[in-house]
Amino acid sequence: MVVPRAPEQPHQDQDQDEEVLVPHQDVVEGPQPMEESASTIENQLMPDTSTSRFTWSIEFFSKRNVRKHYSDDFLVGGYKWRVLVFPRGNNVDHLSMYLDVADANVLPPGWSRYAQFSLAVVNQLDSKLSSRKEATHQFNARESDWGFTSFMPLVDLYDSSKGYVVNDKCIIEAEVAVRRTVDFLNYDSKKVTGYVGLKNQGATCYMNSLLQTLYHIPYFRKAVYHMPTSENDTPSGSIPLALQSLFYKLQHSDNSVATKELTKSFGWDTYDSFMQHDVQELNRVLCEKLENKMKGTTVEGAIQKLFEGHHMNYIECINVEYKSTRKESFYDLALDVKGCSDVYASFDKYVEVEMLEGDNKYQSEQHGLQDAKKGMLFIDFPPVLQLQLKRFEYDFVRDTMVKINDRYEFPLQLDLDRDNGKYLSPEADRSVRNLYTLHSVLVHSGGVNGGHYYAFIRPTLQDLWYKFDDERVTKEDMKRALEEQYGGEEELPHTNPGLNTTPLRFTKYSNAYMLVYIRESDKDKIICDLDEKDISEHLKTRLRKEHEEKEYKKKEKAEAHMYTALKVARDSDLAEQIGRHVYFDLVDFDKINSFRAPKSMSINEVKEELSKEFGIPVQSQRFWLWAKRQNNTYRPNRTLTLQEETSAIGLLKDATINKLQNSEVRLFLEVHFGQQNHPIAPPVKTREDILLFLKLYDPEKEELRYVGKLIVKASGTPSDIVKRLNLIAGFPPDEDIELYEEIKFEPSVMCLPIDTEVSFHLSQLEDGDIICYQKRCSPDKMDQYRYPSVSSFFEYIHNRQVVHFRLLQKPKGDDFSLELSKCSTYDDVVEKVAHKLCLDDPSKIRLTQHNPFSQQPKPHYIKYRGLDHLSDMLHHHSQMCDILYYEILDIPLPELEGLKTLRVAFHNATNNEVSFHSIRSPKSSTLLELIENLKSKVELSCKDAEFRFFDVYLHKICKVYEPADKLDSVSDHHGPLRIEEVPGEEKIAGPRDRLVHVYHFFKDNHHIQYFGEPFFFLIHDGESLSDIKVRIQKRLQVPDEQFLKWKFAYFAFSRPEYLQDSDIVLSRFQQKYIYGAWEHYLGLEHTATTPKRPYLASQNRHSLEKAVKIYN
Repeated sequence: MVVPRAPEQPHQDQDQDEEVLVPHQDVVEGPQPMEESASTIENQLMPDTSTSRFTWSIEFFSKRNVRKHYSDDFLVGGYKWRVLVFPRGNNVDHLSMYLDVADANVLPPGWSRYAQFSLAVVNQLDSKLSSRKEATHQFNARESDWGFTSFMPLVDLYDSSKGYVVNDKCIIEAEVAVRRTVDFLNYDSKKVTGYVGLKNQGATCYMNSLLQTLYHIPYFRKAVYHMPTSENDTPSGSIPLALQSLFYKLQHSDNSVATKELTKSFGWDTYDSFMQHDVQELNRVLCEKLENKMKGTTVEGAIQKLFEGHHMNYIECINVEYKSTRKESFYDLALDVKGCSDVYASFDKYVEVEMLEGDNKYQSEQHGLQDAKKGMLFIDFPPVLQLQLKRFEYDFVRDTMVKINDRYEFPLQLDLDRDNGKYLSPEADRSVRNLYTLHSVLVHSGGVNGGHYYAFIRPTLQDLWYKFDDERVTKEDMKRALEEQYGGEEELPHTNPGLNTTPLRFTKYSNAYMLVYIRESDKDKIICDLDEKDISEHLKTRLRKEHEEKEYKKKEKAEAHMYTALKVARDSDLAEQIGRHVYFDLVDFDKINSFRAPKSMSINEVKEELSKEFGIPVQSQRFWLWAKRQNNTYRPNRTLTLQEETSAIGLLKDATINKLQNSEVRLFLEVHFGQQNHPIAPPVKTREDILLFLKLYDPEKEELRYVGKLIVKASGTPSDIVKRLNLIAGFPPDEDIELYEEIKFEPSVMCLPIDTEVSFHLSQLEDGDIICYQKRCSPDKMDQYRYPSVSSFFEYIHNRQVVHFRLLQKPKGDDFSLELSKCSTYDDVVEKVAHKLCLDDPSKIRLTQHNPFSQQPKPHYIKYRGLDHLSDMLHHHSQMCDILYYEILDIPLPELEGLKTLRVAFHNATNNEVSFHSIRSPKSSTLLELIENLKSKVELSCKDAEFRFFDVYLHKICKVYEPADKLDSVSDHHGPLRIEEVPGEEKIAGPRDRLVHVYHFFKDNHHIQYFGEPFFFLIHDGESLSDIKVRIQKRLQVPDEQFLKWKFAYFAFSRPEYLQDSDIVLSRFQQKYIYGAWEHYLGLEHTATTPKRPYLASQNRHSLEKAVKIYN
């Protein structure tokens, strides 16, 4: 069949970057990455800074009939700038505003400039209410404008009462600071600094900064080197070996080092590498993991010796002789930044004494309620002191995490013995001098929604600092490492005369986040010498081989322009591949050996080499070029000409891949054999001759194999070669056979019968075409075979799909695999799964799709017959995957989908016990009807009991339902639905009595933390706190000894007001809603029974970060 070759397509690189701050694009903003690339430019900055403020008054703002509007140009730092606004938004319902390089289209190639800027819409009624946003960016030809697609809501902008557009005039203000940059294109970190960086896998800068810090603590590095590993271990499966390998490469490599082996040893996949985590949390998790792996080895306890310190919590009575103490260990200290000017102020706050007096007296076991002092002092500090700065905290008013960019100073030398050892406990060893020297400063640049990490380190504690910013290492001075990382505001004076000379202030979003100090007296032990004896021989051998392979590949790459890859496919290759891993077309070139041939070598010289390689005489070799046809098949197209055979191989171009940098030449070697199977010279090929390839199909064995090739005359007919085909197949000469032409296989299979009486020419058969043949199937045998014809077999091969099924509750590992067809219906798939699981009813199987990006199950299951075919189930956006998750239900899925399954926590009014249930009811039923189902499972206090239904989230009541609400409107995503009997006292409540929310809480570093189960409580008119206490203690059944320590507070908008026993509590609750205003509630302060460490470990975590897990 004549099929024209596909036209060559121009190659286009697509690279789309989407940032928190974005270049203006006429599209809605998309997902935002974790790392802000602009911040990584910081190490390129030079001191030269030019600043200016530009004001732009836009008259008739609402009447402008343009989608986007540019300001006049203005000069800063010798560069032209302008402001770009979208008065009606850039496809969003917000004002869109950007800073633009005005002359970007005439600048020379490769230009770039770095600017720190702010854009503002001036409030003309009160300038303090102006809307302002700040950013930094490296402007270049690809990103010549940068700013904010969603600057401020249009509804606020055009509301004249708010002052942003007054008399149809809008005033825009731009403040720009331009800094000179250094071109790091050819920068060599090793040559300049002696150190190398770590490659960023996507969002692993936080890990890189920590690894560099740990690596430059030689005692830690030595301990890692001495962890036992063997030559049979693989770095990707062993954390110790991966870390050893990484440290060795940092020590000896000339280029930046990859971290993929290490993250693989953590059990991380690509998704984890693109998910930014908290560096402090990673530090804790990694050290804990290493500590466990060091147990039972020569380096057991090394982590503790480096990082472990101890402090003592105490409560000391003032008027009686009683003191309670508790010793605790720590590996790092979390210091407050907010409200503290420096590290010493944080330590002062850390050991601050709290007076327990008045209503807050301490309940002593021996002496009852006593005035007391509560505090914490340090017993000992570790040799390496890690200080975590609490730059992130939860803002309870705004209900969100915020970053604290306040100025916070830290000294080069930290004296923790100051003021006569005020931080030390009486048991502390005063002979140890706690004088520390700053070793490293880990910096976070960015905001709460993401950013970038890097580290300033003094490897030898000398004056010279180095900045480790992913792949790049630079020398830095002390001011850069210390003062510029304090945070706060940066003030930049104007450099352009004649303009407003008010200094420009910018918030410094880059600031210290973690500090590492080394004790002076332990300095020589910590900054110790390492030699080759510390590194195991098998590690050196492994990495030496890696280096040799890398150098060989490097050399090969450098010489690539002199060579070409030559791949020659032969009959033996086709016979080996077809029917095993190739069914369509002829050969998979990825499995063909490649010859590295000089481009100057001629084809005749290649023949000489192949004669030695394959034992085929030169005169018996004839080469064909391959070509990709328009229908995406890949076939031999034509023989080489005599001129081509004498020409250099580098001149041969494979039309399908000649756009590749290192294109390979692909040939088919045609060889004919004579008597005794000796190679002979190929027959002269004329225009009348056609080279056809032959495949034989056996429907009984379901087997396809390559059986050779034939040269036929175009004027001849297939019937002329039937006897020869039978001979090749080993059939009787008169065997009745069917012939098919294999035409294409994408997007669908086309394999059509050949009329044996029509000439090859009229059948449109040409060089490189494939004839598939088989014994003709009689009608009585058609039903005996699954795939009786070549075409049906090809359909099966094309659609077959091996699917890996995983139990939904165990989504990490395969449970079993099934070979299915992409065309399988929903019913086909669940039937096969049910059969595999020996389950009689396939409708009890529920399937869930796989997300190949997160490597996790999708959040919603596949509804009964919700997807037609297996191909739909395996499709995710533009990707196909081969994983499905399954569950075995106790009732058929169609029946289950008509029901609502709710997790319920029932609170019994009689004994106050809580029982948990999973209840199914029709979606259309009401909560009251749900009770009928529940009654068979719980014991009620009385027959005519009334019920209350509510949700709890983060230990607070978040929603109350009415009994008539439909079940379909109820969600149990945050936890089980709470159902409780309404107490009898509520049924006889007075008209002024009030039902309020009651929450349990404790204070942790001045933060309110809620815990336990919230509840409703009826407060009577005129009831004092002392009376309420009696009823609450009875309801919660709290022992007297514990209850005496409890404190009660009235909360309004998350602010506590502590109550006295004589206070009339209801007077605080003014509004008269059925269940009380959500902002007003009664708080019970007492010790939390839930562990605090998870909170402490995550309190600095950004809103887009997930918990760190190391799986291996």
